[in-house]
Amino acid sequence: MAQTINSENFNQVIASGKPVVLDFWATWCGPCKRIGPIIEALAADYEGQAIIGKCDVEECEDLAVQFGIRNVPTILFIKNGEVVDKVVGAAPRATLEEKLKAIL
Repeated sequence: MAQTINSENFNQVIASGKPVVLDFWATWCGPCKRIGPIIEALAADYEGQAIIGKCDVEECEDLAVQFGIRNVPTILFIKNGEVVDKVVGAAPRATLEEKLKAIL
């Protein structure tokens, strides 16, 4: 299951040293709802190898501002605390998985 990532646990997640896939989403966003199951499936398939998380932009405006999130969904790929790739908008699983494998 995808981890809920918010302002309180973000630094701890990054400090884990594992690659992080962070899905910025909103409850009112149709494309976010379409990729939600993909994010959950990746979280299950890559458990222990990477942290796959979701961040609600309505609840964590500070993180959205910190990363310059202007559109949802935006999925960030973070390695060693640095954003190394991102996808804006709904993307197929193959695209997300390819980017995830690149940071493992």
